[in-house]
Amino acid sequence: MQNVNILLVEDNEGDILLTTEALEEIKVANNLTVARTGEAAIDLLKEQAASQNKQKPLPDLILLDVNLPRINGHEVLKYIKEHEDLKHIPVIMLTTSSSMDDISKSYRKHVNCYIVKPVESEEFLKAVIQIENFWFNIVKLPSKTD
Repeated sequence: MQNVNILLVEDNEGDILLTTEALEEIKVANNLTVARTGEAAIDLLKEQAASQNKQKPLPDLILLDVNLPRINGHEVLKYIKEHEDLKHIPVIMLTTSSSMDDISKSYRKHVNCYIVKPVESEEFLKAVIQIENFWFNIVKLPSKTD
């Protein structure tokens, strides 16, 4: 399997650690980048889209929290889906919010799926493992040369 670039947009250190552990456990060959704010995620994506080189490749998958400081996940999602160089990237809302308003708003902005984070750490690990298995072993993503 080729390296997979994952952007995790998350401000909770515990969830960052659990996600990292889950990715290591399933041995996905990945490069994980963490943005702790929506603003940092947008800045990073702008830089990656502008450079379009192997040093700073675009993510193959984005795991995005709704509840972020300053610029929330909905605003980050809107930015991604409105930009030609970014809108093809699958975005998964991985969040504690089970609000129907957040869920509906995310799908209206073309999120690929919405997952409510399980409270228990073991269940959270299982959820991340299932996400990665689905997106990298079952789904066919566009090649990096397209």
